[in-house]
Formats: sequence, structure tokens, C-alpha cells
Amino acid sequence: MLERLRKVICEYADIPAEKITEETNIRTELGLNSLELINMAVAIEDEFGVEIPDREALGIETVGDTIKLIEKYMNA
Repeated sequence: MLERLRKVICEYADIPAEKITEETNIRTELGLNSLELINMAVAIEDEFGVEIPDREALGIETVGDTIKLIEKYMNA
């Protein structure tokens, strides 16, 4: 799952995929603003076939948080 997520993140952030870990902070290390985060969330939804509410997407802090949300909505 991390590899697929890295691909999506790299479309929105100027960071090499190998530097993205579960501990990577979305806001401070990737430098995404709220609008970019929502757009990335939509791309993640498309990639993984899930729907993540905007409110929850805005609360994402790390890549690991993103994986947990994907898993939560894949199993919903």
C-alpha cells in the first residue's frame, strides 16, 4: 500500500518517493496546503477505491495516518 501511496503523493509533492515513509509529515515535510491536501485525497480515493470525508482528510498529519484512513474506508 505504501508504494501505491508514494506514487500518488509524488504527483502533488516535490519529494523523491524513497524519502516518503509512514512517519513523513504531510504538512511540514511535503509542504502541502489545505487545497493540495484535498486534491491529493481525491487522487488517493481514486487510486484505492475509497471515499474519505474532507474533514478527516484535513486532519491527516502523516503518511501513516493516510494509510490508516485508507484501511478504515476500504473495510467500511
